Amino acid sequence: MSTQFAVPVESSGQPLKQHRNAGFSALTAILGDSTGAPTNPDVIASSGGRFGMVGESAAIRRVLDRVARVAVTDATVLITGETGTGKELIARAIHAASARAKRPFVRVNCGALAEGLVASELFGHERGAFTGALERRKGRFELANGGTIFLDEIGELSPSLQVALLRVLQEGEFERVGGTETLKTDSRVIAATNCDLDEAVREGRFRSDLLFRLNVFPIAMPPLRERKGDIALIAEYYACQYGGKLGKRIRGVSSSAMEALLAYPWPGNIRELQNLAERAVILSSGDVLELAEFELPGPSIPRSEVDPADERRTIEEALRAARGRIYGSDGAAASLGVAPSTLDSRIRRLGIDKFAFRPGRRNGS
Repeated sequence: MSTQFAVPVESSGQPLKQHRNAGFSALTAILGDSTGAPTNPDVIASSGGRFGMVGESAAIRRVLDRVARVAVTDATVLITGETGTGKELIARAIHAASARAKRPFVRVNCGALAEGLVASELFGHERGAFTGALERRKGRFELANGGTIFLDEIGELSPSLQVALLRVLQEGEFERVGGTETLKTDSRVIAATNCDLDEAVREGRFRSDLLFRLNVFPIAMPPLRERKGDIALIAEYYACQYGGKLGKRIRGVSSSAMEALLAYPWPGNIRELQNLAERAVILSSGDVLELAEFELPGPSIPRSEVDPADERRTIEEALRAARGRIYGSDGAAASLGVAPSTLDSRIRRLGIDKFAFRPGRRNGS
C-alpha cells in the first residue's frame, strides 16, 4: 500500500479540530506580540484555512504579520501578486480584523466591467444620465460608506477613471454620473493588481500620483512556487474539504502524487491547486488521492518554438474580439485559455497596445 501524507479526519470526512488549528499558537505570538495589538483570530494563518488562507511558511507568516499591523488602521492598502495567490482573501482578512468589520465589504473587479459602466458602478448615476438609466442608482463608494471597498485589478482603470479615483482618495468626494451634487464617502480603499504598476507608470498607462496614493501600505503575495512548504497543507486541506462535500472519506495524498505536486510550478497558484484537488476528489475511488487523479497539466510548448508573429496575431485577434478587455469571462485571456497576468506580460513583451482595441479607438478597428 502506498504511503501518504495522512490527514486526521472526523467521521464526516472533515479535518479534526486540532488539524485545523495547527500552528495557531506560534502565529498568535507573531501577529499579537509583534504589533502590540490584540490578536484577531480571523487573521491567523493556519492549516485550517481561516478565510481560505492555508499555510505555515515564513512567506505567508510575513504577509499575515503585515495584515495584522495594517488592519487596525484606516490606511489604504495595495495588494500585489500573481493571479490565484489570494489577494481578495487578504483584503477580506484586513476588513474582518478592522474596526469596520461590521460595515460593508464591497468588491469591484475593475477589469471585468465594460469601460463605459465603470464610472456608474463606482460612483452611481442619476436618472436619465444615459440611455437605460431609468432611476437613480448608488455606486459602490456609497454602498461601502463606513466600510471597505476592494478595487480588484486596479491597473485596468482608464485614465479618466484614474483621475476620479485620485480625487476620492485625496478628498473623499465624488459626483454621481449625470449629477452635480458632491457626495462624501468614508470608505477604506484596498486595491489589488497582478500587473507591474511601476512599469505601467513608466509607460504612461497609470498615473504616478494615483500609485503614490494607493501604495501607502503594500502587501506582496508570494506565488505558490515560493511557498513549497505549504503545498502539502493546502492540498490536504482542500482534499478533505471537497471530500466532505462529496461524502467521501479522504485520508490523504499518496507520496507519488505529493512529489509531483511539489515539483509542479503552479502558474495558477493556489486557485489552480484548489481546482486540481477538487478534480482529484471527484475522480478518486479510494480514500487516498493518487497522482493520476490530479491530472496535472503536461509541459507547455517552449517559447522558443513559438513564432512571435503568430503569437502577436493570435493575441491581437483575441483582443479585437474582446474589445480590448483582458479580464473576465468574455475577456481575451479566457478565450486564449491563459491567466490574465500571463497574457498581460506577453502583451507588454510584444509591444501591443491593448487600449487600441477598445471602443472608440481607431487603431484596433
